Amino acid sequence: MGRRKQSSVFEDLYGIAAALPWWVGVTAAIFAYVVLHRYAVAEVPINAAPGQMGQMVVSQIAKALSTYGQYLVPLILLAGALASWLGRRKRQGLVRDVAAARSGDALRQMSWRDFERLVGELFRMRGYAVVETGGSGADGGIDLRLRKGNELALVQCKQWRAYKVPVTVVRELYGVMAAQGVAQGYVVTSGQFTADARAFASGRNIELIDGEALSALVKRVRAAAPVDFTARPSAPASSPASSTQPPQQEARPPGAPACPRCGAAMIQRIAKQGANAGNPFWGCTTFPKCRGVRGL
Repeated sequence: MGRRKQSSVFEDLYGIAAALPWWVGVTAAIFAYVVLHRYAVAEVPINAAPGQMGQMVVSQIAKALSTYGQYLVPLILLAGALASWLGRRKRQGLVRDVAAARSGDALRQMSWRDFERLVGELFRMRGYAVVETGGSGADGGIDLRLRKGNELALVQCKQWRAYKVPVTVVRELYGVMAAQGVAQGYVVTSGQFTADARAFASGRNIELIDGEALSALVKRVRAAAPVDFTARPSAPASSPASSTQPPQQEARPPGAPACPRCGAAMIQRIAKQGANAGNPFWGCTTFPKCRGVRGL
């Protein structure tokens, strides 16, 4: 195993900001500028009294570092925040593409790294805090660590196209779970599991999710997710009828109110984020043309 390359402080700052939600990186950048700017503009004595020469030198060094750091550190944190935002957009795009696919080809054709991103985003949409640990390669180590309240779980992702996931993979995960005191584990693959792997996982708090089950889970979680106002709308079918006829409004379900903005039918949705997370609401069926909502 090769020696790990040591990273600099700036690389560590960038990595931390990229791993956190984007707004945390932006907040940290503002805080860093305010603190460092305070030291950068502070008056530093030029002549030191006897016995205070060391303190004066330290103050001058701190002022010099703060003068440059007040701009450099926030820029690095903002760059990490941008990487975090772009990464989240990419993960949401993977979920959207798999949910829209009519077969399992979207899962089988993506890279192992994108497969891990997809699985991580799927668990985020289910309410877990996710840490993507990666590993040394496509099959190395535990790929995801999950937390929801006091619940901890480990996830192994296997984007294998050619053969089934064997029982050895499940045994390795079970060993790591026992060593770390974790009660729940998941093995997720775009393919299938052997009969021995399923037999070993039975009764051991290890859930095996194959490609078919994963596709169904993505579609179910995506359907229950709140409206993504930043998502690209699907392109309409290119047919003569669709290009000449105006879109028809959906029939209003029994008891459903009319949209307060356009008068169209509304359907029930479940909020997954924000102060109203978990609460149902009425959303306009003509979204994204209309973004009207009503409370229940």
